[in-house]
Amino acid sequence: MSTPTAGRLPVVVIGAGPVGLAAAAHLVERGIEPLVLEAGPSAATAVRDWSHVRLFSTWAELVDPAAEKLLAPTGWVRPDAATYPTGGDWAEQYLQPLAEVLGNRVRCGATVTGVARAGRDRIVDSGRDEQPFTVHLTHADGREERITARAVIDASGTWSVPGPIGADGLPALGERTAAEHISYRVPDLRDPAVRARYAGRRTAVVGSGASAFTALASLSDLAKDEDGTHAVWVLRRGIGAGTYGGGEADELPARGALGLRAKAAVEAGHATAATGFRSQAVERDTDGRLVLVAEDGRRLDPVDEIVVLTGFRPDLSFLSEIRLGLDERLQAPTALAPLIDPNVHSCGTVHPHGVNELSHPEKDIYLVGMKSYGRAPTFLAMTGYEQVRSVAASLAGDQEAAERVELTLPETGVCGGAGLFDDPGAAQRGEGGGCCAAPSTLQIGIGAPAQSGGGC
Repeated sequence: MSTPTAGRLPVVVIGAGPVGLAAAAHLVERGIEPLVLEAGPSAATAVRDWSHVRLFSTWAELVDPAAEKLLAPTGWVRPDAATYPTGGDWAEQYLQPLAEVLGNRVRCGATVTGVARAGRDRIVDSGRDEQPFTVHLTHADGREERITARAVIDASGTWSVPGPIGADGLPALGERTAAEHISYRVPDLRDPAVRARYAGRRTAVVGSGASAFTALASLSDLAKDEDGTHAVWVLRRGIGAGTYGGGEADELPARGALGLRAKAAVEAGHATAATGFRSQAVERDTDGRLVLVAEDGRRLDPVDEIVVLTGFRPDLSFLSEIRLGLDERLQAPTALAPLIDPNVHSCGTVHPHGVNELSHPEKDIYLVGMKSYGRAPTFLAMTGYEQVRSVAASLAGDQEAAERVELTLPETGVCGGAGLFDDPGAAQRGEGGGCCAAPSTLQIGIGAPAQSGGGC
């Protein structure tokens, strides 16, 4: 069977979220035809799932430059650059209009089930790089299809694979059987049914990041209106100076304020913290309520509901025939992993990076956006936009532009790695597990990062 020449084949982009749509915009700007495949019923399906959550980035940091150029001829005007949208605002006021401008380049209800080299399984070396990619997908009506592509940009994110309760990375014993009382999303307390689920009840919030802060703040607000509402914050670490994020030192003020709201919830008595608690099991008491049990045998007082916000993971199942170079810990591209590894640092400032850090042994396939971070946290939209700008430049043959990555990312004002995890008391003693310095700008492949200030 003859195959169209690579120049006439599209670049398949998996996922019509913020970074996937930005990738398409950059490809169009470079004269390359994209085809965006979205598993959900509409663009930005995952973002719509957390439509009630307000971002801690302003509109100025959430609109990709190439996307804005595509939107401008339609009369689209960016919302006030200094304001903070919710996920719903982001989807309706920017992402959906962008998908509409891209038109039939975006296909919804198309779930990618496999990616491979045409006629070559993972083992075969001969002629591999000269073969196009085949992308297998299933449509919402069950119909199967195979698309040939010159390159693949996987921007499918990590939203579909939330982390479990278990401290060992596996579901806690009893977690699955208690599923009706466990949620892996920040609850939308504006919804009367959801509000009723948590009002007047005890809820365990498992996790230590921005999502956990959001849940704690929301449950604290509910506690002011509904007697008996209380949150139990389950932390694998101790509480120290960095527990609540960067606070006033965070260069994203809304992110710092979110941590301070969580702190206020604890100080006001609306939430209590269980520190150094590594969950191993979810059991039930005689009344059917849930009891979290730690690896050291500690048992928490019964709760009615559990909200698990322990991060997300990449779904790599449909890439099993592709030769990926992934870090064994983070499941992020090997060259990117040291820049984002929370075992080493957690300043929240990541050296800007592009196509060189995102490349794999398999030529012309890239994991971008949240998926490029694997299991690492604190991804920013502007990081993803810079990633896809670099990738699109490389696919267009403009290597100089691909390697000229210039971006200043905001700091959290927090430093310290996972050393705190293994010694809960270290947080109270002010001991960190690692450190990092804040980059100013970085030209990848050209020079070393220019540092602003010293170590944190």
